[in-house]
Order: sequence, then C-alpha cells, then structure tokens
Amino acid sequence: MSYIKNPVQVITRKLDTGNPNFKISYPVVMGVENLYVQHKINDRIMWLVNKLIRDQIGAFSGEVADVMSIQTMIGWYEIKSNERGILSISLGNYTYPYQAAHGMTVVKSLTCNVETGEFYELSDMFKKDSNYVKVLSDIIRKQIKERDIQLLGEFKEIKPDQDYYIADKCLVIYFQLYEIAAYVYGILCFPISV
Repeated sequence: MSYIKNPVQVITRKLDTGNPNFKISYPVVMGVENLYVQHKINDRIMWLVNKLIRDQIGAFSGEVADVMSIQTMIGWYEIKSNERGILSISLGNYTYPYQAAHGMTVVKSLTCNVETGEFYELSDMFKKDSNYVKVLSDIIRKQIKERDIQLLGEFKEIKPDQDYYIADKCLVIYFQLYEIAAYVYGILCFPISV
C-alpha cells in the first residue's frame, strides 16, 4: 500500500427528471483502484440523493407520490475533503412547495474511506467509550454563546449520530433548519479543530 494517496476524481452528473424545475446535480466518484469500492461509494451517494428527494417531497405533501405540490427542487453537492484516502461530501436539497412562505433546505453528508469503501458515522471518529457527545456539545455550547446565536430552546447536547463532515483540519458538526435555531440562521455549522 502506498503512503501517497491521491484524491479521487469526482465528476458531476445531473438527474434527468423531465421537469425543468427539478434540477438535481450529484457527484460520481471515478478512478478508485478497486471497482467494487467505487461502485459501493456511488451506490451510497445515489441512495442519499434519492432519499433527500423523497424526504423533501414527503415533508411538504404528506405523501411521497405527490410531486404536484413542489414548485422547485434544486439538488447540489460540495466536496468538503478529498485527501489521504478520505472523501467527505455534503449533499443539499432545496425544495419550494406551491404557495409556501419559503422553501426548505436539507443537507446530509457522507464521509468514507476510498480504499475500503467504509462509511463513517460520527461515533466512528472517536475511541470507543470516549465521551465525544459531551465534549463536542461543550465546544458547540461555547460557540453558540460566542456567536450570540439565539436558540429555539435550551441546547442540551448533540445526537450521537449528529450530522457532520470533515473539511481541512476540522470536524464540522451541523444542524438542520429549525433543529436548534430559527430559519434565518440557516444550516448552523460548528467547526471544531482537530
């Protein structure tokens, strides 16, 4: 195994929905040495793209099959890290339903090892039996105070499987719209230096 791990190639594909108001872009990983691993990564990406679409349609219409109430849907992705054999990406989906006051954005992330195809949950980033939930929650609580973020309620702690991604030399914990603060704050991100 080489100590030099080049970034994987990521290309953009567009989902052909037949509807000009549904514009979904998503990443496809290429150039992975093990084609089984490459296929596994791309399958997981596509699964998440489809889940975001289904969840957004279902959230506004009450039924997954009811796409008529959706005026606009835009999907995108961002590469957060692509180095040292680790790929961390976030997938976003903005949906605007018919006659709504505003649209909704949902962001979900995937972090994986491009050599093994293993996907990492937040808990996988820490030693077993470490108190990572408390440690991260304390750091986030401090940032909330420093940034003077007005919360919808008291912040107790992150979930053990809280949304996250890796970017540069940071672990970024983030919260969905309305998860801890009002819509105006958007997707709240808390970078934690590693």
